[in-house]
This record gives sequence, structure tokens and C-alpha cells, in this order.
Amino acid sequence: MKSKNEWRTDPEYVSLVEDLLAQPAVKKLANYTQHHHSNRLQHSIAVSFDSYKIAKRMHLNYRNVARAGLLHDLFYYDWRTTKFDLGTHAFIHPRVALRNAEKITPLNDMEKDIILKHMFGATMAIPKYWESLIVSLVDDFEAEHEFFSPLRAKLARKIRKRRMKTTW
Repeated sequence: MKSKNEWRTDPEYVSLVEDLLAQPAVKKLANYTQHHHSNRLQHSIAVSFDSYKIAKRMHLNYRNVARAGLLHDLFYYDWRTTKFDLGTHAFIHPRVALRNAEKITPLNDMEKDIILKHMFGATMAIPKYWESLIVSLVDDFEAEHEFFSPLRAKLARKIRKRRMKTTW
């Protein structure tokens, strides 16, 4: 995603997810830090929108990708501190997200698979659909991007500053 609000300028995307974005359960994600430098709602929108754009270009089911991508991390705990007896966060949270998503909207089989399998690679849950794989890969990309963006910006500032010194 080029900017945090780029998704707002795509009317088709907005029409696919606006009912979900209006849900208090989705709005609540803004209260949880995701990858240190973003909140869970920002992360979920980024995953949803970027996955939607890729799926649309590939002539795949971009509706399901947009909606399930938005709901893939629909859980309400700090994953850095909350621990489970049943398994790791990577294993548990897709099931929690699916259960929470089913409370706010009907889901089809593909949307369920997208949510459940979005941790492919960290878990052995193999995606059944190309759409599920896209959301999983975009989720990984967005996590890295969100975590390292401030570091990249700081490095770019230092490089610019150094170049200015050498040009004088």
C-alpha cells in the first residue's frame, strides 16, 4: 500500500468492505498494537487492500480476498504477552479470528480458508485456494514493512544528510 489511506480512493474496494469496517468488532482492532509501529486495524486494511489488488489483477476472487483479508487478525489480545496452553499464537489466532468473524458476518468456504490458513509457513496449514496463499504472503510482507518502516525512514534521512554534507 502506497499510503495508509490509499484504499479510500478505490470505490469498488470500499464497497466490498464498508459493512465490515462499520462493525464495532472491526473498529475495536484500532486499539491493539500489531507490529510495533501500526495498529491491528491498519495492518488488516493493508493486508486486505493489497491482497485485493493482487487478486483482481490475477482475475481471482478479489471480493473474498478483500473481506477475509480484513478479518484475518480479528482477535483482541496482545500476542506478545498472551500465551496459550493449546499452542503458539501462530496456531491459535487464526481460529480465534475465524470464530470472531463468524459472529459478525456469514463466511463462505474460501473466506474461512483464507482466515484459517493465513499463517502458512509459520504453521503447516496449507492453503486450499490461491486467494488464501495471496493473503498469507501479503500478511508476511505487511508485517515486515510495518516493523521496519521507521528504521528504513531513519536510514534514508541519514543517507540524505550524509549526501548533503559531501556535496558542499
